[in-house]
Amino acid sequence: MDEDEFEDYDREVELALYKEYRDIVGQFRYVVETERRFYLANEVTLERKDTEHDFYFELTMNDVWVWDVYRSDRFVKSVRVLTFKDVNVEERADKDLELPKELALDE
Repeated sequence: MDEDEFEDYDREVELALYKEYRDIVGQFRYVVETERRFYLANEVTLERKDTEHDFYFELTMNDVWVWDVYRSDRFVKSVRVLTFKDVNVEERADKDLELPKELALDE
């Protein structure tokens, strides 16, 4: 597989993932972003946990869809994330269905 074929394949896989996202996003209430993953979820709990010298976040989600090209099943019953990095939790709005610019088709 040459570089152009690989780039085309990678773009097709990302576009297919976006189309799946577009088809199911209306079933979820929250959009959650961590340093490693992007999630859709219907229940989200975010807690700050303090340690002696630092703190971290414990993120618990139920009824979850995971944005991950390499997963065969992106629907997950529950997810727990521990992180020292930023966590972004947003309540979803219908206008979130716009195609990201990097996935836009040049037609």
